[in-house]
Amino acid sequence: MEKRLLPAANSLMNRARQFIPIGLLALLLGLLAWLLNRADSPIGHTHGPGETHANEVRVSRRSGKSITDTGIQWPSREKLWRTLTLADYNTRVVFAGVTALGAAGGLVGTFLLLRKRSLLSDTVSHCTLPGIALAFLIGESMGISGRSLPLLLFGATVTGVLGMMSVAAIRAKSRIKDDAALAIVLSVFFGLGIALLVVIQQLPTGNAAGLAHFIYGKAASMTAGDARLIFFASVAVALVCAALFKEFKLLCFDTDFARTQGWPTLALDLALMGLVVAVTVIGLQAVGLLLVVALLIVPAAAARFWSHRLGVTMLLASLIGAISGLVGVAASALFPKLPAGAVIVLSSVLCFSVSFFFGAKRGLLVRWLDQRRVAARVARQHLLRALYEWCESQALQHLGDPLQLLDRPVPIAELRQANHWNLARLTRLLRLGAAEGLIIWNPDSHACHLSAEGKLEARRVTRNHRLWETYLLHYADVAPQHIHHNADQIEHVIEPNIVNELEELLAGREGGALVPADPEKTTSANSDTPS
Repeated sequence: MEKRLLPAANSLMNRARQFIPIGLLALLLGLLAWLLNRADSPIGHTHGPGETHANEVRVSRRSGKSITDTGIQWPSREKLWRTLTLADYNTRVVFAGVTALGAAGGLVGTFLLLRKRSLLSDTVSHCTLPGIALAFLIGESMGISGRSLPLLLFGATVTGVLGMMSVAAIRAKSRIKDDAALAIVLSVFFGLGIALLVVIQQLPTGNAAGLAHFIYGKAASMTAGDARLIFFASVAVALVCAALFKEFKLLCFDTDFARTQGWPTLALDLALMGLVVAVTVIGLQAVGLLLVVALLIVPAAAARFWSHRLGVTMLLASLIGAISGLVGVAASALFPKLPAGAVIVLSSVLCFSVSFFFGAKRGLLVRWLDQRRVAARVARQHLLRALYEWCESQALQHLGDPLQLLDRPVPIAELRQANHWNLARLTRLLRLGAAEGLIIWNPDSHACHLSAEGKLEARRVTRNHRLWETYLLHYADVAPQHIHHNADQIEHVIEPNIVNELEELLAGREGGALVPADPEKTTSANSDTPS
């Protein structure tokens, strides 16, 4: 009964583990919705343009600075407190919208990064520019306000999807590589968008169009309606990712296997591209089409340094994207002259830099520590094998008792001469072996001994080295003068199961000895014997 329940329980746990990142993302989005609908603080309210200007004039008069001063001023203590506590409604609106956008971007960007389509988001974002310009022209010609946000976003979506389909068609119908197809579509659509913007600027209402905000972003002008649109779009993106988690995972890691198993890989690829278009379009007003790619790729790339598991990586990417949005909005609120979109991107780059150096799985510091541990293990094994081979050579010369083979004191000078080590390297190796309890050595003495644990480890290391040498010599057709170097390169990573296979393969060749004889010396002796 327990054997039947165990696979079902494991399957249930794996399925539940897949939805943990989506559940935490839903909790984050719920918190943002609460902040968006929270009543304003009694100590502050949203000011109109006239009140804001009057307040700036009064502040500038009290500080003695001109209102045209372009320098960056440090915020007051009251402004810092109001920003950190989200006391102002406009700050909460921008915070909710941008944070939800960062979370959704990190979620989709994880699949996009694993799919090796990072530049696709950049291409899609540039393809939205002609759609925005065409939507404005069509709206003005039909008597509708061309600055209507739903109309502009609809136009951006249409041309974004068109650009995505163009990339797919070029890649499928020609021999042009992915990077060339992306570059072609990006340049053509962006050039068309710039040309249409020049046409719009020549219209009577062109200067008031404000379409340049979609290029560089203007998160400070976000309204509650814009934030709700981003919020609901982010929820939809999270639900789609949850529903297609298994399919997207298979698509990202093994597309060929998915295709052979009958999965609709083309439809899944188009669905993933559709999510990219959705996140790109809703992020145009916040960070602009030039920087929206950073919200998709940078958080996902930063999360890859912390985990090898897809679910955890998605969660971390969403959190990094949300934190980047939070820091960017806070910095823009404290320093109004800093552009929010650029600060959001710089915040995500800062998170990436921290992850790059201190990531728990792929960080530079972890890799450096791993390399030091591997180098110490290799050096320790070289020392133990050198001690064993010296003791072995002395036993062969003096016909000593094999049981007392490793009890001999090893002179430091002879060990250094036999292995061509300089004094600094040999001293470092001896200190390493003594620190790990493998040898008994006093810096003032001229000899060292193997400890009980060191004897066992020396036999194991030498045996693995010679097993691999014997295999290279008799089964891999490696020349005798090269087997020592080749074995020295790989003996440090031999796993126990490989050692067992080598022992079975070479059974009987060495007569059941604890440590096989050195095949290089045996071969040399046989070649020197006259026939």
